[in-house]
Amino acid sequence: VSPADGRILHFGRVQNCQVEQVKGITYSLETFFGPLNWRRPRTAAGRFCSRLLQREENDLYHCVIYLAPGDYHRFHSPSDWRIHHRRHFPGSLMSVNPGVAHWIKELFCHNERVVLTGDWHHGFFSLTAVGATNVGSIKIYCDKELRTNCACHVKGRFNDCSYTALLGPEGERVCKGVCLGEFNLGSTIVLIFEAPKDFAFSLTSGQRIKVGEALGTL
Repeated sequence: VSPADGRILHFGRVQNCQVEQVKGITYSLETFFGPLNWRRPRTAAGRFCSRLLQREENDLYHCVIYLAPGDYHRFHSPSDWRIHHRRHFPGSLMSVNPGVAHWIKELFCHNERVVLTGDWHHGFFSLTAVGATNVGSIKIYCDKELRTNCACHVKGRFNDCSYTALLGPEGERVCKGVCLGEFNLGSTIVLIFEAPKDFAFSLTSGQRIKVGEALGTL
């Protein structure tokens, strides 16, 4: 289900390890996630997106939700899943307004962001909270150590926290709908997840959506 109130910017299958932030403008999954040193991939060979998959018969999907400054600024868990790892990328705080996203390639890779990765019933699952103009402050309620928009961080590096090391092999278990965190104002949520090939989005590009409304079905 939708983790936030906002507008659907883009959704679909991941093609060639590239994801569209808006129609025609892509970014690289490898740049977005950084090195895969936080998990043991199913296979060490092949393309980056293949190494994210836990089951060879599945595909990777993505969904981008834009939160305008006037939208409800908390975000919730879109599914029952286990969060194994958090990666914080200090970065720029450029606007993520759809008009800007049309002309800045890899915008979501330049901006400050917090990447939560783990798994759900169908394999790999991730939720990324992307900062925006004046919205470098991102809170994850289960992670009291996370500090974003802080001068102590160096752009171009990332800071990792292993929830499995802290909490055990299950990591942080979260249920669908539970409140995960918040932005100061509007920003963007990016979901990238594994699902069977018959997964189908029930969305249209540009539509308004509310927390808890269906994104797709199996």
